[in-house]
Parts: sequence; C-alpha cells; structure tokens
Amino acid sequence: MRNTEEIINALREIYDPDLHKDIVSLGFVKDVKVDSKKAYIKIELTTPACPVRDKIKDEAIEKIKKLGFDEVQVEMTAQVSKHINQQKDLLLPNVKNTIAIASGKGGVGKSTVAVNIAVSLALDGAEVGLIDADVYGPNVPIMLGANEKPTLTPDGKKIEPVEKYGVKLISIGLLLDDPDTALIWRGPIASGAIKQFMTDVEWGELDYLIFDLPPGTGDIQLTLVQTIPLTGAVIVTTPQDVALADVRKAIKMFQKVNVPILGIIENMSYFICPHCGQRDDIFDHGGGKKASEKFNVPFLGEIPINTRIRISGDSGKPVPVAYPDTEEAKIIKEISRKLAARISIVNFKQQAMPKIEIKL
Repeated sequence: MRNTEEIINALREIYDPDLHKDIVSLGFVKDVKVDSKKAYIKIELTTPACPVRDKIKDEAIEKIKKLGFDEVQVEMTAQVSKHINQQKDLLLPNVKNTIAIASGKGGVGKSTVAVNIAVSLALDGAEVGLIDADVYGPNVPIMLGANEKPTLTPDGKKIEPVEKYGVKLISIGLLLDDPDTALIWRGPIASGAIKQFMTDVEWGELDYLIFDLPPGTGDIQLTLVQTIPLTGAVIVTTPQDVALADVRKAIKMFQKVNVPILGIIENMSYFICPHCGQRDDIFDHGGGKKASEKFNVPFLGEIPINTRIRISGDSGKPVPVAYPDTEEAKIIKEISRKLAARISIVNFKQQAMPKIEIKL
C-alpha cells in the first residue's frame, strides 16, 4: 500500500501542459499495481492524438524508477472527451465532438486540410467521420479516392457512410449519378441536406465528426453553422496579409453563433525547392500567425505548398497514407494533434464551469 501511495504522489508531479493540472487530479491515472520491484500504471488521456502522450509516459517511468522500482510498465490509453451540447446530442447522440473546417474565401486548400486532418486523427486511433458540407464543390470523395455509392443499413432506415483510410465519409458527390451535375440550391435546401447527413446516416460511435464547409461567409455558410451544433471551428487561410480581412469575416461569423475558434491553419505557407533545398515564400509568409495574434486565437501550424500534397489529393491517397515519412506528413500529424488538444481544452473548460442555480 505504501508503494502505491508513493507512486500516486510521484505522478502528482506530472502536469498536463494544456489543462494545467496534474494527471492525478485530472483523473488520468486509472490503475496502479505493485509487485515487489515491479510497477504497473494505466494512464488514460483525453485523446489518442495527444501531442504530449510520449512525454507524459516517459516522465511517469522516470519518476517511478526513482522510487526504487526495477521494472515500470506504463499503459497509455485514451477516452476522448465529449462536448456537451443539447442540440448535438439530439441530432448526433453517439458523436462526441463536431468540428468545422472553414475559410473566409475559396482557393485556400480547405478541403485538402480537412481530409488530411481527418485521416491523421484516424491513424492515431480516433474514430473519425467526415461530412462534405460543400455541396456545390464536393471534392472530398476525389481526395479520399472514394467512388462507391453508399448503401442502406439492413433495416433500410439509414445510409451507411463510405469508409476510406479509417474515416467514415458522406458527400453529395457520392449520391449523384452524374458527378458533373451542378447543384443549384438555395441556402435552406443546402442546410437541409447537411442536416440529413447528420440524422439519416448511421455514423456509429465517433470521437470526431468533421465538416468541410463551403468557402466564404455568406448566407449559406451562416445558415449551415446555425444548423450544425459545433464543438468549434478551424479557420484555414493563406500567408498573405490581405488574407487577414477574410479571416476576420470568418471569425466574426462563428462568433455570431457562439462557436469557439479552435485555431488557425496557414496553408501553402512556403515552398522548399526539391533540387536545391532553398525556401521560397511564394505567397509571402506569416499571415496566419499575424491573424492568430490579432484575433487572440490559437495558431495550429503551417502547411507548405508541395507537389506531393497536390499529387495525394489528385490520386485519392492523403499525405499521411501516401507519404507517411515525409516532413509534410509530420507537420499534418502535429497540427491534427494540436487540434485534438484544443478540443480537449474546450471540453474541459465547459465541464469545469460552475452550474448556476436560479432560485425563484
């Protein structure tokens, strides 16, 4: 018993850098067993994509060995935290978190970012779904190499999403007989279709459901974000200073409907010449970072402009799958883990808020 208490006290010295509390107080330590000079500890984090997972494990082993144990086994597991939202729980009772990937304007690579983040989270062990909410330009099936038609569940009441690389997908592009058909829908019809993607698709248990929104901040986008119960939103931008104006519009749109901004991602950030290794800031550099500082929202990272990223999108094999050992795959993985950490922080703050009782 004494050794068990010593281990728990030692683990109190390990802090989660995002939640700013020790892992014991946070309830991460789920089991401690001692057998002579051997110790077994089970630590459960709030996401399998935790960016400090290995750091916490190494710290735990180091601190427990200092207590005199010869062998220390630390099992790292994860239980993704859930965003509590009455509207979300009504529409998507088995989905823990809903994330919008948005942009102030088109042409910034928003769908590319959404696809690669979804796949990266799935590769880390999370259960991930992806809704292609850009009904006017449904490019996600192409980027995931998905061309099969969704089927119905055995009872015929719901649609089974198509699954690629561990990501469950639904898109209007998968339902059209002619992929070149142009949809001419007004905002309410478009938002109604997205709502059906939530309610009429058998998503099962999901940690993260990602929405690839249409670009811009017009009436259709506003209608969609009012319809979709979101944990938070990610803004994708490009490096130019002029992009600040578009980021401002996107942020204000989400603020109008009380959706937290989880972070900003700068896409097409820079180019590294494959022949000489020289860096070229084709579209300038630093717009995303400046925007995050100006609007006081987290900066999740920079994705370079790269031939491999373009090829992966055209071939239907996302970067983490097609080029897992490259620098761009490493960058995407780091960004997706930062995003997962941000979601955990938002959920932790929500659950930590005191409940106010109103007495009449």
